[in-house]
Amino acid sequence: MYPLVYIARHGQTAWNAEYRLQGQADTDLNAHGRAQATRNGHRLAELLGNPWDFDFVASPMKRTRETMERVRAAMKLDPEAYRTDPRLVEVNFGDWQGFTFPELEARYPGASRTRALDKWNFQPPGHAAESYQMLLERVKPWFDALTRQTVCVTHGGVIRTLFRLVEGVPEQDAANLEVPQDRILRLQGQRLEWL
Repeated sequence: MYPLVYIARHGQTAWNAEYRLQGQADTDLNAHGRAQATRNGHRLAELLGNPWDFDFVASPMKRTRETMERVRAAMKLDPEAYRTDPRLVEVNFGDWQGFTFPELEARYPGASRTRALDKWNFQPPGHAAESYQMLLERVKPWFDALTRQTVCVTHGGVIRTLFRLVEGVPEQDAANLEVPQDRILRLQGQRLEWL
């Protein structure tokens, strides 16, 4: 049974807007993403009765740290009073990072089709590349070790693995979940709910 956790995906980046695979490329928020982060902070301020009862943790990537700092500022908390955990970084897309799918298809014909056959277990080429299953195995110990109420800012891939981990969403469905950047996900007990 998990404690109460509120999870936000980082705000939009230029690469998100271009449908470019980011993975572990350390990109910045764009203006729209900064506004999303601030709105999510206002929403969290409404949801949390006492924010001092919560641990605040983010992926160490620039886009998640800036999101967390904007969230905390919107909550009228010290923007920098949070911690990071490397297990929360996005899935590594290896040699595919930085490309759009049309660009990948031009370079590696059939690549998109191969991935679509088993998106959950597909591992792109390249050093340190991960499948969603490998990502789940990386983040599971972090979620399993939660002992206090937490606000977490992370990535779309991590949130997809959470749906598989907590609610047993089938692999292919979890891999294809849309993960909004302007909403808060609540994990309470064994239930996930977008707010």
